Amino acid sequence: MLGKYAHLTQSLAGLRAAGTNPFTVAFDEILSPTSARLNGQTVVLLGTNNYLGLTFDESCIETAVSALQTEGTGTTGSRIANGTYSAHVALEKQVASFLGRQDAMVFTTGYQANLGIMAALAGRDDHLLLDADSHASIYDGSRLSEAQVTRFRHNDPDDLYRRLKFLADKPGDKLIVVEGIYSMLGDVAPLAEFAAVKRETGAYLLVDEAHSLGVLGENGRGLQEVAGVEADVDFVVGTFSKSLGSIGGFCASDMPGFEVLRVASRAYMFTASMPPSIAASVTQAFKVMAAKPELRRTLMRNADALYQGLSKAGFRLGPTPSPIVSVRLTSPELAVAFWNKLLARGLYVNLALPPATPARESLLRTSVSAAHSEADIRFAVDAITAVGEELGIVGAAVVA
Repeated sequence: MLGKYAHLTQSLAGLRAAGTNPFTVAFDEILSPTSARLNGQTVVLLGTNNYLGLTFDESCIETAVSALQTEGTGTTGSRIANGTYSAHVALEKQVASFLGRQDAMVFTTGYQANLGIMAALAGRDDHLLLDADSHASIYDGSRLSEAQVTRFRHNDPDDLYRRLKFLADKPGDKLIVVEGIYSMLGDVAPLAEFAAVKRETGAYLLVDEAHSLGVLGENGRGLQEVAGVEADVDFVVGTFSKSLGSIGGFCASDMPGFEVLRVASRAYMFTASMPPSIAASVTQAFKVMAAKPELRRTLMRNADALYQGLSKAGFRLGPTPSPIVSVRLTSPELAVAFWNKLLARGLYVNLALPPATPARESLLRTSVSAAHSEADIRFAVDAITAVGEELGIVGAAVVA
């Protein structure tokens, strides 16, 4: 039965033969938002998406412990069957308030948020227009929806417009789906232009702010806030597993009748709900995020320092500085060798390989945190540069 995965088995064997399997790394101990012990060695964590460093925030931990002691370890069922806890209600109110929306619903994971919302919003006679570089959860949600899926070129409003004009006479709703910051190269969507297309064509617009919530905007509301198009965004989807330092997902909207999605979304109805301790810690993390805008400033300063340091060294990177900084390499074999050498030097980053990457590129993906010190960033630049020189990469690469 598993023979169909022979190609994956072969690929995993190749990774093991090259050194440590990057997909089965098991840390001995997590020491802080930015450090851990692995096989007895202390490593700097530069691939965790822990953008604001809130995983060890004392107030979030205390809030979670209190909820754990008073409401137990879990709900043991869905909210439809087992009921809603006060922590769920408080979190949904917090999400809606933070984003300036009338309603919000939370999911157990961010993946389920995209899965459940897209499958519920778009039916058999509707049309989903997806950016070509969309996350796997968006593509999986589109498959469950049974809607007609049309892909448009990555970050290309003109191509989106052409495809919507082609569909103008077709029946059914049209839903545009884009992301704030894209997870592989850290590039940002031209959201104001997409919103203009949405207005002209009468489509709906969903923005996945998974990597931009808490990162972009004066108040941390994501790319929609930066672009000044919050009124044009019909649905905001995101996750609690990045800037908010926990797990879970959400959808927020001003759409009349939004509550019906609770009984239309199978990913919401038929899975156990978020444990109250998680809901409580995320609610507190929202408050910390709102009260400490300096975390965003520190995050972006660290991101810019890493990007500029690697760019100056001669690496090919993504198009703009962001908390996701990826080194673009020419082959999976080179990327695997590079990743292993970085780990040996005490730097943990993400290895991203085709087909899970844009244009089938091989990437060393880093994600910066506000909790990284200047010394951490210098260490990362020095380690990546040293390995790049050792492998003969630096000097020949040109910044994209």
